[in-house]
Order: sequence, then structure tokens, then C-alpha cells
Amino acid sequence: MHVAETQQVTPGRRTRSAVPAAPGVPAQAPDSPAQWHRVLTLLADVSLFIGTRSVWTQAATHRPALAGVVSVCYVSVLVTGVLALTVRRTRALARLDLVVLVTAVTLTLCAWALNHAGGDEAVLTTQAARELAAGHPVYERPWPWLFHLKGVALTPTMDGGYDFTYGYPPLAPLLAVPLLWLGHGGVPATAAATCVLAGAAVTLWRLLPVPWRSAATMVCLGFGLLPMYARQGYPAVIGMALLLPLVVRWPRLGARGRLGAAGVARAACLGAACAAQQLPWFVAPFLLAGIYAVRRGELGGRAAARVVLRITGTAVLTWLLINAYFLVSEPGPWLRGIALPLTQGAVLHGQGLVDVSLYFTHGSDRLDWYGRASMLLAAALLALFVLFVRRLGPAATVLPWCAFYLATRSQDGYYLMMTPLWLAAAVTAPPAEFAHAWQPLSRLLAGPRRRAAAVAALVAPALAGAALAATGTPPLRMDVTAARHSTAQTLSRLTVRVTNTGGVALTPHYMLTTGQGMSRYWSPVRGPATIAAHTTVTVELRPPSGRFPVPSKRSTRLRLRAFTADPQTLSTRDVRRAGLGLGPPSG
Repeated sequence: MHVAETQQVTPGRRTRSAVPAAPGVPAQAPDSPAQWHRVLTLLADVSLFIGTRSVWTQAATHRPALAGVVSVCYVSVLVTGVLALTVRRTRALARLDLVVLVTAVTLTLCAWALNHAGGDEAVLTTQAARELAAGHPVYERPWPWLFHLKGVALTPTMDGGYDFTYGYPPLAPLLAVPLLWLGHGGVPATAAATCVLAGAAVTLWRLLPVPWRSAATMVCLGFGLLPMYARQGYPAVIGMALLLPLVVRWPRLGARGRLGAAGVARAACLGAACAAQQLPWFVAPFLLAGIYAVRRGELGGRAAARVVLRITGTAVLTWLLINAYFLVSEPGPWLRGIALPLTQGAVLHGQGLVDVSLYFTHGSDRLDWYGRASMLLAAALLALFVLFVRRLGPAATVLPWCAFYLATRSQDGYYLMMTPLWLAAAVTAPPAEFAHAWQPLSRLLAGPRRRAAAVAALVAPALAGAALAATGTPPLRMDVTAARHSTAQTLSRLTVRVTNTGGVALTPHYMLTTGQGMSRYWSPVRGPATIAAHTTVTVELRPPSGRFPVPSKRSTRLRLRAFTADPQTLSTRDVRRAGLGLGPPSG
């Protein structure tokens, strides 16, 4: 017996598994990689195929050298796929993970080299960088000429105008300034965002445990999703990248009451992320509340508060340093500029609940409640996170974006651009990290019924606001009474009879849409701009460029829309081709 016990505790490398293999299943070698690690490497490798063909096709026509590089990447993907399933050592598979990362970075840079002009985000960021380099003001400066460039989209607002100004914190233009030599358009901004994204992929790859590293490659650079947003110059990509070092193992930040140099750097990353784009503003309260709860469970209330105050102070100081020039040189425009996405009153857009009013009904006279419901839901989710942090702690990087589903601007980009944070938290912040976190009112909320009641009470106001918005009725009734054409399929004028069925005067702004997005506003040629309550008027409208070509496909849905800003309303009328006097549609 003594000999057996001695053999069990004697140090040394074990040469065979302590648990016998199941019948018919061969025993796994000690240094053989886990099958799920092989599959993860293979999935990351497969994700690089998505979008690569279009890059190669474009390069083969105009940039043969780049096409050759892409072809070499194909070889890398194929060989890596074979080796991922056949190598016998964990170290060899880890090296393949590095090969997948290098291949992904190469493909990302090749795609940028071919498509680097960017969209509205890129040209605005680059113009802000040029103004900054010239010593000119950046905020509240309209640059309408930028939106005449090909591929640059306009953002219509409820008041009948468009947003021509830069409306983000200043870090993205600051990063673009050293790259202005690269070219015109949005090239400097897209280069900055793409380089930052590639750096974020490398950083996350390095920070994650070895078996999970290919997941970083897949989420950051695979599928072509985030690289596309980087090539559009989205500042949110920079904000996401700066949040990654903070999110990895975030519940351990300030452990034992100490930050250390690494902790201070991670807190500075939070401030820098908030100085890049507004989306990090929404996740920051969840992370800080979670850190406080975990540290209070470990150290007590005062020590936890000191840790969170040091993190917050470092983040705020970093944010102020990045914004200092603008805070001094143009404080009012700067403050209104960075708050612009919350105050600009942009028209409805996205894949959220607003689709009820956009596509499934004919509008609503209570659009303001979408925004209110979104803010109420954000507050409710934060409160639930604090109350049930032991359960919800691992979801800290996902919960904030749920509120955007109720917002007037609920684009999928708000969600998918932050998905690397989801991965970082899922791998490095498991539920065990929150097992001893402090939860207020834990005794009062003991039991499933009480917890369900608390959830219902907190979420109910947001749901009620969303219901109010979605069930509103369009305040304007519109009928097309005449149409003029410049060609058989082109409109040059529309005459519309409009009835205000509501109890307040409204100033509508009209557009004709043919797809899921919004179009440009039509100009009034004749008729009153403001329609009194319970009155009917006739207005004549002119297309923005003098003519409006109507798609000839039968499936195209024509919708006349009217937006008002105060109060925010939408009224929609489906328009038949016969009523416009158009020729027969094609199949």
C-alpha cells in the first residue's frame, strides 16, 4: 500500500493517461492537441475563404502582383487545413495558428490595397484630420462637397436636412494625420482603421490562451466582416481594438487592490477607446460595475471603491489628454460634436424594432419613444447586471448592445463590430470569476419569483415605451394626384394631397424610397411647408436632382415617406406604378 501511494505522488512526467480509453477509441498521446483545438484552427482557416475570391478577381484584372499574393494565401489556407487535421503535437498546431493569423493579416492588407477609398465615415475622418493639420476647427463645420464623391452615403435627418459634419471623438482624426500623405478621399482613415484592426487581431491572439488563439483570427479578420468596416474607416473599429486589452481577464483587474503598470495601461486603453468613438461609452459602466462587484467580494467596499476610482481616474485623464486641444480651442462645438449621434435626429435605420414602423406599418406619430425605450432598456440592463452580477457577469460585453435593438438607429454594425470583445470575455472571464462577487439586495431577491419580478419591473418601462412607438399611427394621409415625367420611367414632379389627421401643426419633409434605405429629400415647389392640424393641402414636389429614375423591376416597392422633426413622426404611403403613369414593370 505504501509503495502504491508513493508511486502516485512521485513527481515526474506521466507517460500514459490515468483514465483508460473507452472501448474502440484509441488513447490520446500526452502531447497530442485536443480535437476541439484542431477544429477551431480549421474553422479559422476556412473563414479566410470568405470574400477572398472577389479580392483575387479584382487584383487579377488591375494588380497582378497582388493577385499572386492572394494565390499564395490560398496555398497557405489549403496546406494549413491539411496540417491542422494531421499534426501530432500541440506545439505544431500552435504554430499553425500563427500561420493562419499571418495569412489573415496578409489578405486583410491586400483587400485594403484594392479597396481603400472608404465611405462617409472615412472621408469625414480624413477631412477632420486635414483641418486639424491645418490648424482649423474640426467640429460643427459642414463639408457638403465630400458627399458628392462616389460611394459616400448621406445621413438624412428628421428636419429635412443632412448631417455634413464630423460627429465623433477626435482620436481617429489624430491617428489619420500622420497618414495624410497616402492620398485623397478617405484613404488615410481607412489605412489607420485597417492597421489598428490588424494590430487588434495580433494583440488578442497573443493575449488568449494558446488553444483559443485561432478564434481571435476568425473573429477579428475572418468572414470579411470587420475588415470591411475598417476599409470603410469606421472609428468604432479603433474603439473596439483599444477595449480588447481591458476586456481580456477584466474581472482580475485590480486584484488584491493593486493595479500595477499593466493595470494602469489597461485603464488608459479604456479612456482612449472612449476618445475614439461613442460605443465604448455604453460598455464602460458595465465593466466598471463588474470590477467593483468582484473586488468588493474580495476586498470589501472601501478597497473596491479605491480600485474603481483609480481605474476611472486613469481612463478620464487619458480621455482628457486626447481631447485637450479641442476642449481648449473649440469647447462648445467639440462638446456638441461628440454628442451629435445622440442628438442629430437621424431618420430611422437598422435591423431593430424600428422596422415595424418602417416596413410593416405605415409609420408612427410616436417615434420619440424608440429613443426613450432604448435609454430605459440600457438603464434597466445595467441595473440587472449589478443585481445579478454572479449570473450576468460573463455577458458584460454583450448586454450593452441589446439596448440598441430598440433605438431609432439599430444597425447591425453596432453589434458585430464589438464581437471580438464577446470572444475575449467568453474565454477569459468565465462564470467562476464572479462566484464571490458582491450582489446588492441578494437576500431581498432570493428565490426565482422575486428575481423574475425584479426583472419584469426593471424591463417593463422600456417595453412599454417600445410598444408606444411601434403602435403609433401615421399623422399624415397622403395621396398622389398627379405625376410628371421626363422619360417613361423617370419622374420629374409629384403632386400630393396631404391631410394632417393629428392635433398639432406639422412640417413634413418628403422622399420617395425604392428599397430598405432612405433616399434624398424632395424639394417643395408649391404648397405650404407647415400643415395645420386637421387640414388638407396640396403640395408639388421636385426630385433632388430634377429627375427620379424608378427601377423597372416588378418587385420594387415604391413608398412615399414624410418625416417631421418636432414631434418626430413618420407617415408612409405605398405608391402604385399605375398611379404614377409609369410604363409596365419588367419581371
